[in-house]
Formats: sequence, C-alpha cells, structure tokens
Amino acid sequence: MRKHFLAFVSLLILVSMVLTACGGKATEAPATEAPTQESGYRHIKVGMVTDMGGIDDKSFNATSWKGVERAIQELGIEGSYLESQQQTDYATNITQYINQKVDLIITVGFLLADDTAAAAKEHPDINFAIVDFAYDPPIDNVRGLTFSIDQAGFLAGYVAAAATKTGKVATFGGINIPPVAAFMVGFESGVNYYNEKHGTSVEVLGWNTAENNGVFVGNFESTDDGRRTAEEFMSEGADVIMPVAGPVGLGSAEAVKQHGDAWIIGVDTDWTVSASEYKDIILTSVLKNMDVAVFDTIKMVASPDFEGFHGETYVGTLENGGVGIAPVAAGAVSDDVLKELEDVKAGIISGEIDTGWSSYLASLSN
Repeated sequence: MRKHFLAFVSLLILVSMVLTACGGKATEAPATEAPTQESGYRHIKVGMVTDMGGIDDKSFNATSWKGVERAIQELGIEGSYLESQQQTDYATNITQYINQKVDLIITVGFLLADDTAAAAKEHPDINFAIVDFAYDPPIDNVRGLTFSIDQAGFLAGYVAAAATKTGKVATFGGINIPPVAAFMVGFESGVNYYNEKHGTSVEVLGWNTAENNGVFVGNFESTDDGRRTAEEFMSEGADVIMPVAGPVGLGSAEAVKQHGDAWIIGVDTDWTVSASEYKDIILTSVLKNMDVAVFDTIKMVASPDFEGFHGETYVGTLENGGVGIAPVAAGAVSDDVLKELEDVKAGIISGEIDTGWSSYLASLSN
C-alpha cells in the first residue's frame, strides 16, 4: 500500500492537487437537458459521482457540478449526479452509471481513486475523469484533473501574513492527504516568504511542513469540528484561519463571525459568493477552478473528433488560470502588498519562487 502511495507521490512532484466528504443513501439528481447552444457537439450523457460532502457543500462537489451544469447549458449534453453518503457508495454509484451506459463518468475526489481505477480498467470502452488524482502509470480511458493548489495557497499565506494584527495565523485540514496538504504547505510557505521579505515573524499554527505535522479533524462534514478548531486557534491568538476541510470550514467561519476581530480564508471557490453570509469576515479564497476543468473535459468527449483521453493529466496552475485567489477584502492589506502579490504570482509562474510542495513530496518518499 505504501509502495503504491509513494509511486503516486513521485508523480505529484510535477503536479499539485481538498476535497470534501459526509454519510446515508445515494441520491440521484434528475437528468437535465437543454437545447444545444454550440453547434457541432455530440449529445452525450455525463454522470458525476460526488464525494461525501454532497452536491451542496458550497465547495468541492458543488464547484465540480458547476462544470456539468455549464455543459448542459452550452453544449446541450445530458447530465446528472449521484451523491455518496459513505465510501461504500463510490463503487455502487459508478456501477449505476456504467449500467446506464453514460459516455463519461466524472468522480470527484482523491478518495474515489481506487474505485475509479477498478471500473475504468474493467470497462475500457467508457470514458472517466477524476478530480484531484493522476494515475501512475496512466489509465488510457481516464483523464486526471489535478491542480497546483500550493501555488494559490502560497498567495493566500502571503496575504494572511500581511493582514494579521496578532502575528499568528492558522490552517487545518480534514484528512491528511495530498490534495489537502498542498493547500497547507503552500500557505505556510507564503507566510514564510512574507516574513523573509518584510523582516517579520508571523507564526503559522496548525501545520509544520518540516515535521509533516498538523491539525486534521478527521472528516469533511462536521461543522462542529470546524467551529471548535477555529475557537481553539483564536484562543491561541490566531486572527486569520484557513480551513481546508470542505463544509467543516463553514463551522470555522461561524466561529470567526461570532468572535470578531479575525478573518477566514475560503477554499475551492469564492466564499463571498458561495457562503455569502460570511462575506464580511472573508479575507480571500483559494480558488481551485474545478468547474472549468470539468467543462473542458466534457467538451472534449462531446467533440466529434474525440478519440480518447490516452491517459492524459490536466494540471491547473496560476499560469493557465486553473488556480488562483479571489479578491482580497477591501482595506485588509495595503496597496503596496497588493502590488507585491502580483510580483509574487509572477515569481511562482516563472519558477523563481518555490512553493515548497515539491520538496515536501520528496521528503515523503524518503
């Protein structure tokens, strides 16, 4: 098992990858269909299998589903989803779509990797895509959708270090897996880079890359855990918190809102939009544009020229717009810091600035 994981980890040195997770009976959305808006695309059936956070998690699954909804509207495809309430639903939901003879099955999340691989190998005539995973070796009929989220996390860490009044910021995760850790490694590196440039000593609570040690609540659904963890961080002096745990983070946002004098950093999507009830305490959000990757994948399959994925992997970066950060709250940092942020972004894209992710992955393989 460790050998398999390390093989995967070695691939991730070149790419980067939060997911969400929850428990009960799988629920299918009504298939939705719209008149074709773009000519030349085939009418195909697409099924999406969520991770356990559910379709309305305001984060990982919801953002991926937006890509399917866009394809329904713009390409006229037929799309539906099945919600996973527990891990045993993954294979069941995938099988249901196989039996429906859909043209493309999209699975959402690192934890669906094994079930997706098994199904794809058994049914090479069906196209699959998986969010936040890349297979090594590649599977011919699977497209991996991965994201260099450490790059965006680095920018958020830089902003957090500039915004803190207490000199302490914090991050925590749902489960310690690569797509979650990537946010946290990047965040810590961004804080450290700000310290280096400004001669400050902002402290990061909840994660230490050098020790591969951090705070993880063990799930992606308990808002109570999110609230409790945020309260603990604030009691230690943190006034900026980035929860990397899907819906758990909404509990943290509520704690910050009630506490006051602190900021929350959203993940996956712009929380000022998806969780607008907390917009006044959102410093920024780390964007993983899964909807764009999902839409582009569907568009590939719907093209009359499509001849298969051939095991390719998509990597979303700052350069191609696959990842990024949402606008920073007005007045939270100076205009000079905002200008610096553009320089930092350019440095990451050029490779001049190291986010720390590759080194972290290399340390895991030792």
